[in-house]
Amino acid sequence: MISTQLLDSAQGRPAARVPVDLDLFITGRGWHQVGHGLTNSEGRVDSFGAPAAAGVYRIVFDLAAYLPDAFFPSVAITFEVRDPEDHYHLPLVFSPFGYSVYRA
Repeated sequence: MISTQLLDSAQGRPAARVPVDLDLFITGRGWHQVGHGLTNSEGRVDSFGAPAAAGVYRIVFDLAAYLPDAFFPSVAITFEVRDPEDHYHLPLVFSPFGYSVYRA
């Protein structure tokens, strides 16, 4: 399963109602959207739908929808799912001029 959380470090709170896309990379065909979500009041997208298959994925956060004058209007995090039975939770902590991501 793939999930995420968006945390606004400048405001000290989760970022709610932010559009988030999940894409899968298919060799020779490029990126294809396989999931979409809107962060909840805790800044979370708990599931993008169907369980993940092994492969290279990208989570794209539409930060401009939350912070219109953001220096980074969107942030894309690319990662590899090796074991589809494992849980991949990727929180993104951001401020107006920086961001950090990790696997929890």
